[in-house]
Amino acid sequence: MVRKLDIEGHRGCRGLLPENTLPAFKKAIDIGVTTLEMDLAITSDSVVIVSHEPFFNYEISTHPEGDSVTSNNHLQFNIYQMTFEEVQKWDVGMKLHPRFPEQEKIEVTKPSLEEVFTFAEAYAKEKGIDPLYYNIEIKSSPKGDNLYHPEVGRFADLVMEVVMRNGLEERVILQSFDLRALRYMDETYPEIATALLISNEKSISDNIAELGFKPDIYSPSFDLIDQVVLDYCSAEDIKLIPWTVNEEEDIRSIINKGVYGIISDYPDRVVKIWNELNQ
Repeated sequence: MVRKLDIEGHRGCRGLLPENTLPAFKKAIDIGVTTLEMDLAITSDSVVIVSHEPFFNYEISTHPEGDSVTSNNHLQFNIYQMTFEEVQKWDVGMKLHPRFPEQEKIEVTKPSLEEVFTFAEAYAKEKGIDPLYYNIEIKSSPKGDNLYHPEVGRFADLVMEVVMRNGLEERVILQSFDLRALRYMDETYPEIATALLISNEKSISDNIAELGFKPDIYSPSFDLIDQVVLDYCSAEDIKLIPWTVNEEEDIRSIINKGVYGIISDYPDRVVKIWNELNQ
C-alpha cells in the first residue's frame, strides 16, 4: 500500500499566484493539493477574511487611492478598522513580490472565508476530485486583542460560525501560534482538529506541555525537525506537518523523513517529487 502525503498549498500557492486569493486556491486545486492552507483576519463588521496580516502588507498591497504603502506605514492600514466593503477596494495581486519573482501578477482582492469555502467546494465537485481539507490559521496575539482583531474567543467563534454554516467541521483544521486560540478551540469545539504551529527551538515535549493538551497536528518550521520530534510524534500518534518547504532538496529530504504532510509555497514541486518517489 502506497503511503499518502498531505500536500498543503501555503496561502494557496504563494510561489505561483498572489497569496490567499481565489486564483491561488484554484491553481492549488488544479495542481493536486489535498489541503488548502490559509490565514484569517476579521473586519470591523465581523467578516472573516483570508489574510496573512491584519493590515495591508506593503509587499503585496496597493492603496485604492494610490497612496504609497511602505514598511514604515503599513501597520496603519488596519483591516480590523475597515469594513469588508472597504477591504475589497484594495488590490493585493499587482505588486511585484520581492521574494517570489515567478508569481503571476493579476488584479485581485482579499476574499472572505465564506467565499473561499463556496468556491473551493464547488470547484472540487466540478473537477470530480476528493473533498478538500482546509488548514485555517487564527492570526492572533495578546498585543493584538481589540486592536488588530477581537479577543481570541470571539475570533474563534466568528471563524466557527463560517465553518459550521458550510458543514465543514470534519474537514477543517484550526492552526495557530497563539496557544490561547488552540486552548479555546479544544475546550469549546473539541470536534475540530487542531494544529500547533511552532517557530521556537524548545523541545516538542515542552511545547506540548505548555499548550496543555495533545494537538492533532504538530506543525514546526521544517528545519526544526529532528529524530526526537519524529519519534515523539510517532509514539504519541500526532501528525507531523512542517512549514514552509520550498526547495526541491528540502522537499525530498522532508518526505523521506516520513512526515504526514508538507506545507509549501510551491505545491507543484511537492506533487512532482512525490510522484517521482512513488513511480
